[in-house]
Amino acid sequence: MDKAFSAEMLEGYKLDEPSITLGAPLLDDEVLKEARVQVALSRINRHGLIAGATGTGKTKTLQLIAGQLSALGVPVFAVDVKGDLSGIGAPGDGADPKVVQRCESLGWTFQAAGHPLEVLSLSGKTGAHVRASVSSFGPLLLGKVLDLNETQTSILSLVFRYCDDQHLPLLDLADLRTTLKFLGSDDGKAVLDDLGGISPASLGVILRAIVTIEEEGADIFFGEPEFDVNELLRTSLDGRGVVTLLEVADVMDKPRLFSTFVLWMLAQLYESLPEVGDIPKPKLAFFFDEAHLLFDDASEALLEQIERTARLIRSKGVGVYFVTQAPTDVPSSVLSQLGNRIQHALRAFTPDDADALRKTARTFPVTEHYDVERTITSLGIGEALVTVLSPKGVPTPLAATRLIPPDSRMAPLSEQELAQVVASSPLQAKYGTTVDRESAHEIITARLAAAHDAALAAAGAAGTAAPGATGTAIPGGMTQSQYEREIRRQATQAEKDRQRELREAERERKAQAREAKAAERQRQRTIETGLRTVGRVATSSVGQSILRGVFGTIFGGKR
Repeated sequence: MDKAFSAEMLEGYKLDEPSITLGAPLLDDEVLKEARVQVALSRINRHGLIAGATGTGKTKTLQLIAGQLSALGVPVFAVDVKGDLSGIGAPGDGADPKVVQRCESLGWTFQAAGHPLEVLSLSGKTGAHVRASVSSFGPLLLGKVLDLNETQTSILSLVFRYCDDQHLPLLDLADLRTTLKFLGSDDGKAVLDDLGGISPASLGVILRAIVTIEEEGADIFFGEPEFDVNELLRTSLDGRGVVTLLEVADVMDKPRLFSTFVLWMLAQLYESLPEVGDIPKPKLAFFFDEAHLLFDDASEALLEQIERTARLIRSKGVGVYFVTQAPTDVPSSVLSQLGNRIQHALRAFTPDDADALRKTARTFPVTEHYDVERTITSLGIGEALVTVLSPKGVPTPLAATRLIPPDSRMAPLSEQELAQVVASSPLQAKYGTTVDRESAHEIITARLAAAHDAALAAAGAAGTAAPGATGTAIPGGMTQSQYEREIRRQATQAEKDRQRELREAERERKAQAREAKAAERQRQRTIETGLRTVGRVATSSVGQSILRGVFGTIFGGKR
């Protein structure tokens, strides 16, 4: 063994405080058994990255670290994507030939141990059902779940603010859906104008996105009782940290939703925990498997929030570890916050793989003992390049490390064992039953019903009959705005009927006037005919004789 390498490893990883042992250094496939690659317990909250290609042992490295943290009294939370982490709750098999061989090669004494286990589930099928309220989820995270753009997310923020101002609790998706429908209706037009003239079309886009994820079954994630993140900080009666697994294998078809839910948990921890600064051991270690799901298609605002949370939650005593295939899966702004690095093998099968490999190699400290790029591709299963923060806050020397086996079972628990863990959990009783208290949906519906009752009363006072209304219920299941439109329609129709009757009466009056005028003209024509007849008689000789006789009689026969 190279003496310079041995001296560097022994000095670089020497600790006189509690620590997590990862394994022993390797150089040219030779193990330096005298040295132990380890990370100080006080530096666990400096965050970390566990990366490597599929099948290189990332999940077992997570299990190794989680088991030792639990034994030292540190609670652990981990996202179990594939469902194979539950074995941490049962002792490992010290007689397994692979375990025996690995321990012999490292000079390590294997001590089998199981750890206190708690199982959570976002669907309620494989563990205690955990939920979050829509309100605490917030518009930013919810916008990621709904796949909204930045403009639509900002509109959602205004809707949340309106609900806060109006004391409308947003607990589940039904609350948000009802609120959006109200704001997009005639009743909510004035409110919508006050919020800044939001386009009803934009509200429609958000509403359709909600309906879509509801149809996919995502409504089970939201509601009450809301999960209390302080449940993650529990220890057992003998002082060991409880390992809490969030089983998401049954909801892998909704990766955007469960990854954002985990980020919600992290944000809630940040909000609820006090500042503690540097402490001898962390309050919680948080492991996020398949971390690339968190960053896929994330908006700038969301990335800023993740970076800020990772940067600030360290002072709350929480260490966050991202488990993914390549460091390039994690944005640079977040990667720079990760002080502890465990890099399993990477494979360069494509040009993109080769590019990722070169970028990964450049992120490690300079070393004269390894060709980093070549070493990364030649690591075996259960081997990794390691560099962590020392108690002095400086990176330890880069060490190709053969990792020790976890002390717990490599295989997952059986269905019967897992069911027993869930059944005995105090969280199952606490979160197993859904609570549906009064919230935005009920409040808005009640307000609309009250407005409808007032409209009915007003219609009755005005003598306007409500069609089909025999009580306070809205006829035909109509909303208040629909009913008011019906009232206005009937009033308009009644006015049209009245105007038609007036027009018919006018037409009748005019017809009678025309008949009277025609009769008068006929009478005048009769008179005129009679006068003309008289005139003709007077001008004739017979008529003149008659006239003279008449006049003579009148004037006494004088000539």
